[in-house]
Amino acid sequence: MLSHISISNYTIVSELEMEFAEGMTVITGETGAGKSITLDALGLCLGDRADPKAVRHGAKRAEIAATFDISALPAASAWLDSRDLEGGDECLLRRVITAEGRSRAYINGSPSTLQDCAELGALLIDIHSQHAHQSLLRKPVQRALLDAYAGHQKLAADVEQSASNWLRAQRELELLTGSADEHASRAQLLAYQVEELDQLALGETELQELEQEQKLLANAEQILSSAHSALDLCDQQENGTRQALQLLSDDAHAGNAADSARELLDSAAIQIAEARSEIQRHLDAVEIDPERLDIVQRRLETIYDVARKHRVMPEQVAEVHQRLREELDSLAGSEERIKELQGEMASLERAYAGQAKKLSSSRSRAAKKLVKAAQEVLATLAMAQCTLEIALTPRDNSSPHPHGVEDIEFLISTNPGAAPQGLGKIASGGELSRISLAIQVVTASAGTVPSMVFDEVDVGIGGAVAEVVGKLLRDLAGTAQVLCVTHLPQVAAQGQQHLQVSKQSNKDSVETRLSTLGQDEKVEEIARMLGGVKITEQTLAHAREMLESA
Repeated sequence: MLSHISISNYTIVSELEMEFAEGMTVITGETGAGKSITLDALGLCLGDRADPKAVRHGAKRAEIAATFDISALPAASAWLDSRDLEGGDECLLRRVITAEGRSRAYINGSPSTLQDCAELGALLIDIHSQHAHQSLLRKPVQRALLDAYAGHQKLAADVEQSASNWLRAQRELELLTGSADEHASRAQLLAYQVEELDQLALGETELQELEQEQKLLANAEQILSSAHSALDLCDQQENGTRQALQLLSDDAHAGNAADSARELLDSAAIQIAEARSEIQRHLDAVEIDPERLDIVQRRLETIYDVARKHRVMPEQVAEVHQRLREELDSLAGSEERIKELQGEMASLERAYAGQAKKLSSSRSRAAKKLVKAAQEVLATLAMAQCTLEIALTPRDNSSPHPHGVEDIEFLISTNPGAAPQGLGKIASGGELSRISLAIQVVTASAGTVPSMVFDEVDVGIGGAVAEVVGKLLRDLAGTAQVLCVTHLPQVAAQGQQHLQVSKQSNKDSVETRLSTLGQDEKVEEIARMLGGVKITEQTLAHAREMLESA
């Protein structure tokens, strides 16, 4: 779960620190106060693209850090362990953006790619934005929702990989059997790419060694300070131990106890001396070397840039180098290679067909289950007459496709007897908001991500339906952490933790603040949301009643 976030010099935030609790946390505030700033900042830690204009006016850089408790998240821990980024029960994601437009991301203190941050973020938190009802109109989003709900990510990944392998083999076959111009063009591109990777000359263990050296150099000052302090303490202890030994060396100190004490002191003095020697060796191996640190960081950036160019993880660069070299070598072409590729494609197509069939069956089962669950939620949102369907339509093209053998589309009928059609053709804005919320609630409840963010997903909803929405989110908070930005008092009243965003301004600057509300402050905020600027005893009483019944 998300346990803490700190924001510095981001948009209209100067400094902000906030602890988050389990259960349901609501974030409220007046329009324009910046309710979504915290979530936008969190998105940067999770790999979102940065805008240098987001750096607070007059500041050199913005910095955001988010801390997650991963003690109950074996998948996230395994992901970190596999990349030597483990940090115990906590995971720290940090993002730094300069006013010049440079951006750096870190995971547990180590430089990381945005792709890594996004990949890890998907295991930590699920963000449902205020524009989700618009994105839900897109078929790729609908497919992703269904696949996430079904929980067959590995099967979908296998299908995508099989299709990718088939398409790669097909491209190579077309090159070998195609025109000479195409053949030469591909060979020229491959030669350029291979030469670039040759010049990179990435050693087998160089990446790991550079990342370890970067950690050491970046923390050299702290390491030296701690080691020198330890050395001083050893000197003090060694002197004290030898003085004690000398005092007990007098013949007057006889007997087993004195003998034992002398032996222990002598042993301690030897061990302290050995420890001091090892600390000195450690000190000799560490030095503050900003030039070397700059060299290491620039080398790492070069490796990361090449990895991004080829759209792979940095540790996969050597594998890409080998694959491109092999493809370049294969462009010499031969009848034997053509026959090999034809056999390989037939084998890949058979493997794809079996995997895609399993994926289709899983999608079909999940679609029925999702529709049933969403219909039940829609009924509570005053849309009992609404009929939701998920159409799985076979593709016309028989060639392996990365997303399987069918197109997926969510269809809706808002009136009894009417034929279901695409969401954008039938639903009004308010209806689409409720349909989107129902689907998000159902898919989120089936997910494995421990934290969920709902950023004004209640747009277009009000009245009794808003109260139902609040209770739905509160129910979700029974099994996961729920963070909800809302403008509805009915939803805010359900929050177990209530954060208020306020904006303070003077002639020189504007500042956004985030405060945790106590019970009396909750009443006042709910009353403000109910009654606007003028708060009466009646609205205060109504607010208390809403909070008591939550």
